[in-house]
Amino acid sequence: MYLQPLMKTTLMTLLFTALVAGGWAQKFAYIDSDYVLLHIPEYAEAQQTLNQLAIDWQAEIEAKMQAVERLELAYRAERVLLTPEMRAKREQDITAKREEARALQREKFGVEGELFRQRQELIQPIQDLIFEELKEIASGSSYMVIFDKSNQSNMLYTNPKYDISDRLIKALGFVPGETIEAEEPDKEGGESLLDKARGAVDGATDAVRGAAGGAVQGARGGIAPSNSRDKN
Repeated sequence: MYLQPLMKTTLMTLLFTALVAGGWAQKFAYIDSDYVLLHIPEYAEAQQTLNQLAIDWQAEIEAKMQAVERLELAYRAERVLLTPEMRAKREQDITAKREEARALQREKFGVEGELFRQRQELIQPIQDLIFEELKEIASGSSYMVIFDKSNQSNMLYTNPKYDISDRLIKALGFVPGETIEAEEPDKEGGESLLDKARGAVDGATDAVRGAAGGAVQGARGGIAPSNSRDKN
């Protein structure tokens, strides 16, 4: 038999009241991992390293693509003078060079490519350090869950009262508010190259976070993906 709507509402109200009375509602907190990471020197160094790697690789890929473009322009200018056999050979060479450039792009920036692996290698120890400290905080304060409001969260509203980011930063041995920005990489080659490299690094960051998403669940603690930090 189905419960009547009023009975269902009453049961839900009683359940919620019991949970709140038992302190259940107070066992949640959240952090802004983007804000926390800005306080960690090793993270800034990792970002700088990854930015420079991405710029170097992007420059190498673009050089290969530009070489392909030059081959194509020369071929178009000379095509009418070439025999069918010579045309086929030139077209094969151009196709092979283009595929070589694309293969390098996949190798460096593709899903689980070298940039992804490098970022995982550099960032994972920092994530592990944060997670271990969060487990200590969760255990000491009896938090049932700790959310992360950075990176595409579904948390539409957060009360700063339950933000323990600064507490975590202090536990890690740093001073809240004293953030560290990664140094700007060499901009030789123009802003567009730098922007492409940054986009690749951001993509690798999201991939690492996604891959590590399940690893941050623990006894009384967890980090769920989220958005930007609320200002008091």
